[in-house]
Amino acid sequence: MKKLLAAAITAAGVLLASPALSQTPPNVLVVGQIAEPKSLDPHAVTAVNDFRILVNVYDGLTRYRDGTLEVEPSLAESWTISDDGKTYTFKLREGVVFHDGTPFNAEAVKFNFDRMLNEDHPFHDTGPFPLAFFFSAIEKVVAVDETTVEFRLTEPFAPFLSNLAYPTGLIVSPAAVEKHGKDFGRNPVGTGAFRFAEWDANAKLVVTRNEDYWDGPAPLEAVIYRPITDANTRIAEMLSGGLDVMVEVPPDNLTQLRDDAAFTVHEQAGPHVWFLILNTKEGPFASKEIRQAANYAIDKKALTENILQGTAAIAAGPTPPAFAWAYNEDLEPYPHDPEKAKQLLAEAGYDGAELTFYVTEGGSGMLDPVAMGTAIQADLQAVGMKVRIETYEWNTFLGKVNPGLEGKADMAEMAWMTNDPDTLPFLALRSEAMPDKGGFNSGYYANEKVDELLDKARAVTDQGERARLYKEMQEIVHEDAPWVFVANWKQNAVTGANVENFKLQPSFFLMLQDVAKP
Repeated sequence: MKKLLAAAITAAGVLLASPALSQTPPNVLVVGQIAEPKSLDPHAVTAVNDFRILVNVYDGLTRYRDGTLEVEPSLAESWTISDDGKTYTFKLREGVVFHDGTPFNAEAVKFNFDRMLNEDHPFHDTGPFPLAFFFSAIEKVVAVDETTVEFRLTEPFAPFLSNLAYPTGLIVSPAAVEKHGKDFGRNPVGTGAFRFAEWDANAKLVVTRNEDYWDGPAPLEAVIYRPITDANTRIAEMLSGGLDVMVEVPPDNLTQLRDDAAFTVHEQAGPHVWFLILNTKEGPFASKEIRQAANYAIDKKALTENILQGTAAIAAGPTPPAFAWAYNEDLEPYPHDPEKAKQLLAEAGYDGAELTFYVTEGGSGMLDPVAMGTAIQADLQAVGMKVRIETYEWNTFLGKVNPGLEGKADMAEMAWMTNDPDTLPFLALRSEAMPDKGGFNSGYYANEKVDELLDKARAVTDQGERARLYKEMQEIVHEDAPWVFVANWKQNAVTGANVENFKLQPSFFLMLQDVAKP
């Protein structure tokens, strides 16, 4: 079977190179991704583009229940939480092995978290681990016995189980890390439904079925992920039969695909926010009034209705409405009011300084970023703000934005899809989340009250009290306007009509364990 599968994958590579001949092989799913993955080390990446692959190669102790953001057991069969909320004890699934044949056990779990969190760990230098923030409350991980692992926290941490289900909590093979070191991201080994087979840079990444998967072997023999940055090229490939699945379909093409019986369009609301990071440390956006002016100047209704064609709603603040229990419904989006924007600019003494605006060609949840950036540029210039756009490929863009905008740019596009209302503000709005401290507060926003509210919300186990704290945080951030709040997206994908059991998840991950293609 391996020889037949290898032949099918090789044939797919030849056929996919020529759209006129495109026909994907049977029982092999070809997925059109929006960009080349950065790495296949789940602890080292931040983009949903990468996560869509990783969740099929690895498992975590917990996972999200199908169709929800609720947590259920995965590599851990069960767990208990101490009365003080500071100790989590997990009973691990027995008999699970990594793709390299080494055993999954409590020591492997301990290795994973020690590697991320302990600077003196012998493999900590295989990082960096940008989302280790997710587990900053961990004081110690103890392998009690082969199938029991204990996490001791410094304080109660409400998002802990949810964070374990996020890709940063996926469990990697210690033996593979020890073997490959810093190259582990190119030689990934997990316990998931698919095992890594091949990575041909900028062409394809192949994973094959794990016949010994603890949760039952997948119907598909293999998945081929193809990075196709240009949306029009992805559409052409989909229409010609070169792809079985395409993610992030441009709004212009959704109607066409809905009306074609050869395809199925899938949509799913989720916890997404598309925004502009503003450099609050230097330049014009160090002034709150000028940041507010930018929010008033940009016509978000036109962006969501004309460019995004109803596939997104106007965002009111930093928390997506998908987190219904924590979302502040009293917040109203900044209205489009150019005259108010001009008034604020005049009061703040804006001198017409040119603004540098980083725009990406495409990336995780970026929502037609070039067209959006051009429209935003026009809206800001209409109120007297000069804007110069610099456009970059996704991974280059992240390399410029994530280290911070100081000395480089005044504003940058950004999109986040998160698993908990804590995640985005904690990683991107706290004063302790500045880039030089390992966070993603690339605009250097700082407000002591926001810090206090976020710290309290993490330690509170009562959901009602957590909600109150998050809602107060949203009010302050809305007023301070460290970002331009633009849109909350409804994710989409299109599949060939012969693809079965495909579902989009609120997590925005692409779970392919149950997908079939007869």
